[in-house]
Amino acid sequence: MAATIRERQTAALKRMLNLSVPLNKSSSVEPVWKILIYDRCGQDIISPLLSVRELREMGVTLHLLLHSDRDAIPDVPAVYFILPTEENIQRITQDFRNQLYDSYFLNFISPISRQKLEDLASAALQSNCVSHITKVFDQYLNFITLEDDMFILRHQNCETMSYYSINRGDMKDTEMYTIMDSIVECLFSFFVTLGTVPIIRSPRGNAAEKLDKKLRENLRDSRNSLFTTDTIQSGQFSFQRPLFVVLDRNLDLATPLHHSWTYQALAHDVLDLKINRVTLEEGLEKSSHAGAKPRTKTKTFDLQSMDKFWIHQKGSPFPIVAEAVQGELESYRAQEDEVKRLKSAMGLNGESDEAISMLSDNTAKLTSAVSSLPELLEKKRLMDMHTTVATAILDQIKSRKLDVFFEIEEKIQSKTTLDKSLIELFADPEAGTPEDKMRLFLIYYICGPTLTDAEVDQYAAVLKDSGCDLAPLNFTKRWKIYSKLPLASNQYTGGGTKTISMFSKLMSQGSQFVMEGVKNFVVKKHNLPVTRIVDSLMEMKSLQETDDYRYFDPKLLRVTDSSSIPRSRSPFQEAIVFIVGGGNYIEYQNLVDYARNKSGGNAKRIVYGCTNLQSPNQFLKQIDQLGKEI
Repeated sequence: MAATIRERQTAALKRMLNLSVPLNKSSSVEPVWKILIYDRCGQDIISPLLSVRELREMGVTLHLLLHSDRDAIPDVPAVYFILPTEENIQRITQDFRNQLYDSYFLNFISPISRQKLEDLASAALQSNCVSHITKVFDQYLNFITLEDDMFILRHQNCETMSYYSINRGDMKDTEMYTIMDSIVECLFSFFVTLGTVPIIRSPRGNAAEKLDKKLRENLRDSRNSLFTTDTIQSGQFSFQRPLFVVLDRNLDLATPLHHSWTYQALAHDVLDLKINRVTLEEGLEKSSHAGAKPRTKTKTFDLQSMDKFWIHQKGSPFPIVAEAVQGELESYRAQEDEVKRLKSAMGLNGESDEAISMLSDNTAKLTSAVSSLPELLEKKRLMDMHTTVATAILDQIKSRKLDVFFEIEEKIQSKTTLDKSLIELFADPEAGTPEDKMRLFLIYYICGPTLTDAEVDQYAAVLKDSGCDLAPLNFTKRWKIYSKLPLASNQYTGGGTKTISMFSKLMSQGSQFVMEGVKNFVVKKHNLPVTRIVDSLMEMKSLQETDDYRYFDPKLLRVTDSSSIPRSRSPFQEAIVFIVGGGNYIEYQNLVDYARNKSGGNAKRIVYGCTNLQSPNQFLKQIDQLGKEI
C-alpha cells in the first residue's frame, strides 16, 4: 500500500526535526538534542501526528511556543516551525538580538516571501548572528492531518475560513480573494506533501481554478518544480492520478446539523473533541461554602492512530461500541485473573512453601504472562479511557433523548412517515436542548415535505416557546430560495433505521453501560449528497448536478481553456474530496463506508478534507449569525 497522507506529513516533520537530514533507518545514531519552537499553527500540525514521547525520541528536549517568554539556552540548536507572518518574523529577529540559541534552523510552514526573507537577513546582520543561522526551509506543510484519510486546513483561527466568514452579506471581493488565496496555498502544500498532481473537478466559481493555475505554474518551471519525478513516483497512490473534487458547503446544509449515531461523530457532537483530543469535565466533591459552584477538573484523552480499538470502532453505531468496550473490559479482567492465579499457584503470594516443585510447570506460563504485562497495562489504560468517553456520551444520549432525534431525522431523510408529530416533541421540555430541536426542524424544513408559510409559522411559534432562536430558520429560508440545487429535498434518499432489541450483554448487571430506555438501531446505509456527487465523478456517470462541473488537468500545460478538454472515460480509483466552508465526521464516515463497500477491481480509496471541522452546534451558531444579519 502506498504511503498515506498521514505517513507523508509525519515523515516530513521527522526529517525537519532531524535537522533536515534524511532519516536513516539502519543506523541507530544518538539523536542531536534540540529545542522545538512553534507557533499555534505549527502546534496544531504536530500534535495529532507526534506524541511527546516521539518528540523526545527525535531529540526534542523542550517544545515552546514562539510568543512565550523564553530564556537563553546556549550550545543548543533551535528548530523553528512557524508561519511566515509579520508578527512571527519580528519575534525571530528579537531572538537573534537576544542571542537565545547556538544555531537556528528556520522552517516555514508555507513559503516565505522574498521581502520577509530580506528583512530576516538584515536583522541577522544587525544582530551579528548570520553564522548561527544554519538552514532556512519552506516546508509546504500548511494543513492538519487527523486520520490516514482526513485532513483540515485550520483549527485555531479557523473562523477565517468558516461557513460564516465565506457567506456573510457584507463580504467584500478583496476579502473573498484573500480567503481563496489562503485555501489554495494550503491545498498546494497538501499536494506537494502527497507528491502528486491531481485532475480537478468542481462547480464554477470556487478555489479550483486558482489551484489549477498554481500547480500549472509550478510544473512549467521544471528546474524548480516541487513535483519532480522522484517525489511523484514515491507519493502516488498508484499509476493513476487521483481525482480532486472541490465542493461548497452550500451543497448540503442538512448533514452538518444531523444528530449522529456513530462513535466519532457523537464524540464530536456532544463532547469537546478537537484535533483528536477529547476534553471531559469531571465533578469533584461539593464545596462546603453555601452557594459555591461545584468544583470540576478537566481530563484530556488522545484518540490516536495507535489505538486499535478506536480505529476499528470510531465509525460504528454507539450501542455496538458500548458492547465492544464491555467485551474488552471482560477480556482484560480474565487476563488479569490468569496472572493472579499463576502467582498464587507458584506460591509467589507467600502462602506456600511447596512452590519450588511446581516452578518448572508454571515458569513458562508466568514468563509469558509477565512479558505481556506492558501490553496488558496499555490495554487497561485504553479501555479505561474508552469507558470514560463512552459513558460521557451515554449520559448525553439519555439526558437529551438523542436516540429519538436521530431516529426521526433518519425517517425524514428516507421519506418515511413519522410516528408522532414534531410539535409534540418540540413541546416536550424533557427532550433535547433548544439547539437539538432547531437542528431537527431545519432538517425537516430542508429534507421533508414542502411546508406552507402557515405551517412554518406554526412550528416557529412552538420552537420559540421552547426557547429556540429563530435566526437560523430565517437564513435557511433564504438559502433554500437561492440554492441552485434542483430540489434540495430530493438529494436525500435511502437510509432510515430499524429498531432492534437491545443487547442482552449490555442489560446485564454490573455493566458500565446500562442502555435501558435507549433505542438500538440497525442503520440502513445510504449515500449523502457529497457521496452521490463523488460517486458520479469517480464512475464517470451522468448526474444532473455534476454535468456542468469544470475539468482541470494542470499537467496539460498548453491548453488555454482547460474546462473544455474531452474527458477520459475510465473510472477513478482514488479521490480527494474537499469541502470549502467546513466539514463534519458524518460526511467523512459516509465516504469511508462508500469506499469500503466497493470491492475487488472496483475498490476505491478516498481522502476527505475541509477548511475546518465544525460540530453541529457550532454550525448552527454560524447560520444563526447569518440569520441575524438578514
